[in-house]
Amino acid sequence: MSHLTVYYDAACPICRRDRRRYERWAGAQARRVEWRDLNQHHEELRALGIHPQDALRSLHVKDAQGRISEGMDAYRLLLAHTPGAPLGWLISLPGIKQGLRVGYDRWVKQRLKRDGRWSEHGK
Repeated sequence: MSHLTVYYDAACPICRRDRRRYERWAGAQARRVEWRDLNQHHEELRALGIHPQDALRSLHVKDAQGRISEGMDAYRLLLAHTPGAPLGWLISLPGIKQGLRVGYDRWVKQRLKRDGRWSEHGK
């Protein structure tokens, strides 16, 4: 299993809960995933070509080769590297992936607007 870097919103209680869930599922393999609070790594994100506001809107995962996955592809990659995670393959199926993306985008926009962190950058 290769190393992954996950850029997540540590200011989001649900995101923190999801991180704990992934770590529980991964067991000993959890050490191969580095979690970075996107709110503290703006320059690193920019160096990767990711605007910090875009990082707030969608999960970004960097693999050992430096490739960036975003959105449902990032979740799929993370779950594929988490042996105890159930049904990770399910989110990449046609139709399911698109439906999850629409729901996720809607939820994130509502959460960020509620927290006063929504910006129209890039969208």
